[in-house]
Order: sequence, then C-alpha cells, then structure tokens
Amino acid sequence: MGDLGRTRILAGAAALVAVGAGLGVRALGGGDVGKYAGDALYTVLVVALVVLVVPRVRPVVAAGVGLGFSWGVEFFQLTGGPAAMAAHSGLARLVFGTTFNAPDLFWYAVGAVAGWAGHRAVRAKGRGQSLATTG
Repeated sequence: MGDLGRTRILAGAAALVAVGAGLGVRALGGGDVGKYAGDALYTVLVVALVVLVVPRVRPVVAAGVGLGFSWGVEFFQLTGGPAAMAAHSGLARLVFGTTFNAPDLFWYAVGAVAGWAGHRAVRAKGRGQSLATTG
C-alpha cells in the first residue's frame, strides 16, 4: 500500500475515533468538560475528513480548513438557521449545534492544533523523518 492509501486509512480511522470519542464524551462527561472536549473533537473530525479527501494536504492547511469550517459553523449559529434545522433533525443538531458560544471558538482551535499535530506525526513517520525535520 502506498503512502496515500495509508494516509487515507489512518484519516478514516481518526475520523471514526473522533466521532466515537465526541459522542462518548458528551454522553458520559457532561458539563463543560464534555461540551468543550466535544468541540475540540469536532474540529479533529473535520481535519481528518479533509485529509481523507485530500491525502497530500499539508498539515497546516488541513488544520486551517478544519478551524475555518468549525468557526464558520459557530458563526452560522448567530443566524438562527442551525437552531431551526435542529428542531427538525437530531443530525442537524449534532453537525450545526444550535446557539453561538464564544468559548467554543477557542476549543475549535485546540482541536485544529491536535489535528495538525496528528497529521504532521503521520506524515513524518511515513517519510521516515523525525518531527524536528518536518513542517
């Protein structure tokens, strides 16, 4: 299997783990810990999906897209659209949330950094390099 296939498999696995962990932490953790861990994992999921679709993407670009998407969804909540969709669909509630919460923006950034670090580590290992020599 080539590097692209390996990258896609790992990105798909990371996406599944992020979904499972996000749902689990929200269900079991509760409170602020569960909420904000779920926010970070949401962005990790988006970063993993970006890598799954575009396996050659640089880690910083994948993280930037993940962060931009997550922030875009959060600001979209200011319109009331996500709350209206969530009233009719549990899936829409999971994907778009319902209400704007400024601290979420920070936790999305935490998730983007985690996604960047994970993708960077996978790329370095695939190339046989140390993290100190990769960008």
